[in-house]
Amino acid sequence: MEILKVEGLTKIYGKGENQVVALDNVSFSVKKGEFVAIVGASGSGKSTLLHLIGGVDRPTSGKVFIDGNDIYQMNDDKLAIFRRRQIGLIYQFYNLIPILNVEENIVLPLELDNRKVNKNELNDTLVNLNLTDRRKHLPNELSGGQQQRTSIGRALITKPAIILADEPTGNLDSKASDEIVEILKTSNKKYNQTIIMITHNLEIAAVADRIIKIEDGHIVQGE
Repeated sequence: MEILKVEGLTKIYGKGENQVVALDNVSFSVKKGEFVAIVGASGSGKSTLLHLIGGVDRPTSGKVFIDGNDIYQMNDDKLAIFRRRQIGLIYQFYNLIPILNVEENIVLPLELDNRKVNKNELNDTLVNLNLTDRRKHLPNELSGGQQQRTSIGRALITKPAIILADEPTGNLDSKASDEIVEILKTSNKKYNQTIIMITHNLEIAAVADRIIKIEDGHIVQGE
């Protein structure tokens, strides 16, 4: 079953002599439960692609379908709701709320959506992320790996259609990086969670089912 379909996605910044084509007519699809790594040099367009898939930015042209929904046919309010419910975003620099503890950061998307928190599911998430003994700690009381595990919990708690991870290990040492990759692999295999991960690290990319390589805004491998 196809969970993601990207058709002719193009993103152009600026005009005239200052025009930059960040993404040029990119098309591909991802099956439900697939783990895909997107690799490419700095400036290749991989982060732009991830942001467009996630509805964080709008394309110059092209379409993105997630679970059959044409996300750019939605207005900004509907897209924000869809993104909160169906897209889990994991960033390199965690983006945790500093005044909220681990537990509160994880359940924040549910709270924003006025959804009841299932305590059993929350406890299971904390166990799977090895954060049970850190549940009441603030972000500044956590290591980088613990902060990233918290951000993964926040992305997973809504059971989204797709997880988008933008260089999730880029700010971590090798041990913490290995832990993050293992959590993503487990989520993918155990819960059939669809994951698209951007990384510049080919060793980390190798854990994915498929690698898509981007150069100068074009897919050159793995379409």
